Amino acid sequence: MKRRKTRDRARPAILTLGALTLAALLIVLVPMATSHDPVAVCMHAPEDLPDAGVEGWHGEQIHNAAIIVRTASEQGLGRDGSILGVMAAMGESSLRNIDYGDWETSGFTNPDGTRTTSIGLFQQQEWWGSVETRMDPAGSAALFYGRLAGLEGWQDMEPSHAIHRVQINTDPEHYARFEHDAVAVVDALSGPCPA
Repeated sequence: MKRRKTRDRARPAILTLGALTLAALLIVLVPMATSHDPVAVCMHAPEDLPDAGVEGWHGEQIHNAAIIVRTASEQGLGRDGSILGVMAAMGESSLRNIDYGDWETSGFTNPDGTRTTSIGLFQQQEWWGSVETRMDPAGSAALFYGRLAGLEGWQDMEPSHAIHRVQINTDPEHYARFEHDAVAVVDALSGPCPA
C-alpha cells in the first residue's frame, strides 16, 4: 500500500519532467529542422549541400566556390583568403566560369583605350595568364591568390579594398556587397572532410 502511494506521488513529478524534456527538445530541434542555414559540408563535396544552395548561390556557383576554397586552403590562406576569393568571383562573374567579360557586356576598355580581355571566374585579362589558366577555376583562383599573397597587409585591409588592389578594378567598394554571402558560402563549405 505504501509503495503504491509513493508511486502515485512520483508519477506527476515524472510526467512533469518528461513534459519539460520534450518541450526543451522541441525548442532546440524545431528551429534546427526549419532553418535555412545548411549544415557545413566538406569542400570536396559541395553537392552535399541542399539544392537550394546557400544565400541563393547554388549548383555550378557552389562548385566553383568550393574550388576557390580548396585553392585558398592549398595555398595556406585559410578562411580569410577563402572569403576574399569567393567575394571576388561573386563580384566578377557571379561565380560562373564565363568566356566573355567587360568589353562584351559593357563596352569597357582598358585605361589605354584597348579592349578588355577579361574571362573566367575572376574576369582576368590576358596579362594574368593563358586563356587555359584563366578559364580553369583552380588555375584562375591560384592566379588571384598568388597576387593576394604578395599584397602586404591584405589581412588588415577592408576585404573589398584588398580585392580591389588585386583585381585593379574601378571601384574599391564593388565587392563589399558580397561579403555576407561569401562568408555564408565559405562557412557552408567548411565541414570536416573524410581522411
